[in-house]
Amino acid sequence: MHKGSCLCGAIRFEVEGELSPPTACHCTKCRKHTGHFEAGTDVPRSAVTMTGEDKLTWFQSSEIVRRGFCSVCGSSLFFDVIPADRLGISMGVFDTPTNTKLSMHIFVADKGDYYDIADGLPQNQQ
Repeated sequence: MHKGSCLCGAIRFEVEGELSPPTACHCTKCRKHTGHFEAGTDVPRSAVTMTGEDKLTWFQSSEIVRRGFCSVCGSSLFFDVIPADRLGISMGVFDTPTNTKLSMHIFVADKGDYYDIADGLPQNQQ
């Protein structure tokens, strides 16, 4: 069981089962939503239980993607591709060890000019 929460603790969640290897997304929207690139894992929706959902606010960032954040503290928590049966969760909001390692970088064509990617992991332009 993997547990996580927002910064203020108003939203708490648990994920049952293994986490998929996270990816780092450098697209402009992820950078603006998190303040830097976003590292996240995708899990089946059925594996997630949550408390404090009344504090969860969704921002529709495109026709098929919405981003979930805490309405109290502003923590970026979730990335939701609406037609998919999986939910993206930001790695930084887990309270317990994830037992994962970053697997790759995506949308590196959009990355900020203030940092380099030098960890040797695969990099996809899109």
